[in-house]
Amino acid sequence: MELTSKQRAQLRGLANSIDTILQVGKDGIGENLIKQADDALEARELIKGRVLDNNIEYDARLAAEELAKATRSEVVQVIGTKFVLYRETHSKPKEKRIQLVKSTKKRGN
Repeated sequence: MELTSKQRAQLRGLANSIDTILQVGKDGIGENLIKQADDALEARELIKGRVLDNNIEYDARLAAEELAKATRSEVVQVIGTKFVLYRETHSKPKEKRIQLVKSTKKRGN
């Protein structure tokens, strides 16, 4: 599912108030980090991660894109060393999930 710019803006706003729970350290992105990200996305839908200074292999954009691909999530935002990922959960009831704004595409008649 591709996010629209309005949905991305909504998720960026929500991400401002959440803590960084994922850290890409000197070991890079391995099975454990992918599992941790996957579990966090299922529980929270929106997670914030950070690439530590001791990691010379990844910048935040590359780490976010690789984690998004591995966890089937969307990159919402990348700023400096931090990134935000989103994936709709299926373990919560619909009313407890993040309600994304509907895309309003204009139809040409």
